[in-house]
Amino acid sequence: MVTTVVMVHGIRTSATMWRAQVEHLSARGIPAVAVDLPGHGTRMGETFTLEGAFATIDDAVRRAAEAGPVLLVGHSMGGLVSTAYMGQDARPPVDAFIAASCTAIPRGLALATYRALAGGFDRLPGRGSAIAEWVLDRTLPLETREDFGAGGYAYDAQDTALRSLSVLDLLAALRRIDVPTWFVNGQYDQLRVNEKLFVSLVPQAELIVVPRTSHLVTAMRPRVFNAVLDLALATMDAAPRRSPTDPVDSGSTAGT
Repeated sequence: MVTTVVMVHGIRTSATMWRAQVEHLSARGIPAVAVDLPGHGTRMGETFTLEGAFATIDDAVRRAAEAGPVLLVGHSMGGLVSTAYMGQDARPPVDAFIAASCTAIPRGLALATYRALAGGFDRLPGRGSAIAEWVLDRTLPLETREDFGAGGYAYDAQDTALRSLSVLDLLAALRRIDVPTWFVNGQYDQLRVNEKLFVSLVPQAELIVVPRTSHLVTAMRPRVFNAVLDLALATMDAAPRRSPTDPVDSGSTAGT
């Protein structure tokens, strides 16, 4: 059975951020599904809710699991929501997990500061897009430069999504994750703050820190991130296959 990779994007961006990874996996004959969360990409007109995000991930995972093993990959906000999804009381049908740029507890002063900064940019002319484009021009390679914005930027969903993350009980979720897991951070990622704690709470977890890389590790170092995907897929190939009789819930119960 061939593994399917399900990928969940970060805040403001969309499924298009995974173009380099989808292309890499396609060249290897690996099926890949990159979802759009509510309020993002092709679903820009919808309102972001955690329930809708969990349902989106769960639908993609369960469809993929009908064909074989599943590798779930999330970046930033998508990584945080995917962590909560993975740590449900009833284990979802996921065989391995990659969480990128999301090893921070989104609560308290740190979250309030992030929301304030995001709100400040939102009040700038063009909602701060000129500054964002300037940064992307100087940090991303040409091969991925357009990927983050190709599906549009979900400015209107940003604060709602950030605010909703505060209710996630990530510490409890992390303790329930029992599949091979890789936490991947850029060296200069501001969300590295709790990376040692995250790794310590997941028995089968490894930490990979990519040198000279920012929060946008999937696009700034696409070949390195693709190598992490290859590592996860090789690890899954070497592991015993999940039995159809293994206990997994028939529907998503992810939540707070």
